[in-house]
Formats: sequence, structure tokens, C-alpha cells
Amino acid sequence: MTTRLATRASLAALAGFALLALSACSSAGSASTVSTAPESSASSSTAAAEPISDCTGVAVIVDAGNLEAADDPSTTACIEADAPIAASDALKQADVATEGTDEYADQVVCRVNGVPAEDEAITSPDGTDYFEKCASMPAAFAYWSLWAKPADGEWAYAQEGLSTLQLAPGDSVELLFTLNDEPAAPAA
Repeated sequence: MTTRLATRASLAALAGFALLALSACSSAGSASTVSTAPESSASSSTAAAEPISDCTGVAVIVDAGNLEAADDPSTTACIEADAPIAASDALKQADVATEGTDEYADQVVCRVNGVPAEDEAITSPDGTDYFEKCASMPAAFAYWSLWAKPADGEWAYAQEGLSTLQLAPGDSVELLFTLNDEPAAPAA
């Protein structure tokens, strides 16, 4: 319970920071979807998180991890970009739809391409069924996390929300569903 509260407090602090962050405005230059390669199953989280090696724009990755959903939202895409682009714009160009929460709006991702659906049961660590309503912070054991990776760097947990996170050409962004602490971070 203490870990759950600490995780929830960390997520709440992160969301609060994101809400206070100044919005950096920039245009995407000429950005368009180059390729999209949907993944075939939610159990292939490693495959969904593989880098797009030939992407000179912004790589967009959605990895449903161990979430078993009726519709698997896992996908990878390379978005053409010759200037910085907001993560939210990159996701839109990759045909990835996100839904925020009532309390935190788009600063906290609750659903990706409708997953997890409000009527889909997610088994909690104590064995009970949990249904994501998107009212406030998602459950600490079942949530979408936002990650960014600079062209020549490592994956890092995003410190801002989708609308303020700026990505440069060569960068990658990933929405990763973590269920019961797995996976804890994107694959290398």
C-alpha cells in the first residue's frame, strides 16, 4: 500500500508539474506520417518498442505491454519532421488518439486509441476487477506512461505532458502501458 501511495504521489506531483509547465509553442515544419506498422498482439511488447532505425523524423511507439485488451493499440510510426514538434502533434499524425482524465485533462493519459475501455476489466494485484473511468489519476498498478528518447540518448520518463513535450528530429516518444509494474520502462 505504501508503494502504491508513493507511486500515486509521484504521479500526482508529475501531473502537477506538467500542469504548471509553460507551453512551448513551435510549428512542426513539414510533418506527415511516413509509415505505420501496427503490432499484431499485446504480448509482443518488445517488438512494439523496437526503435525505428531509419526514422530521421520522430519515432512514435505505442506499447500496450501486458494489457490484454479487445483492441490492441500497439503501433510504431515514423513522422516526418524537420523542426521540433509537440508530442501531441506527433501522436495525432501517427493516428494515435489519447484521452486524458476529468481532473488532469490531457496532462495525464488515461486511454490510447480507446484502451483500456471503460467496460474492460483489469485484474488488480488483489485479484479484483478494476475499471478505468478516467476521472482522476489512473490506478498505480495499471497506467499509461509517457517516455521520450533523444536521438543519441536513453529512454527517460517524460517530465511534461503531451502538449508541452517537444521532440526534435531523431527523437522518439513512447506511450507504454504498465500493468503490475511490468514493463517498468521501454525496451532499449
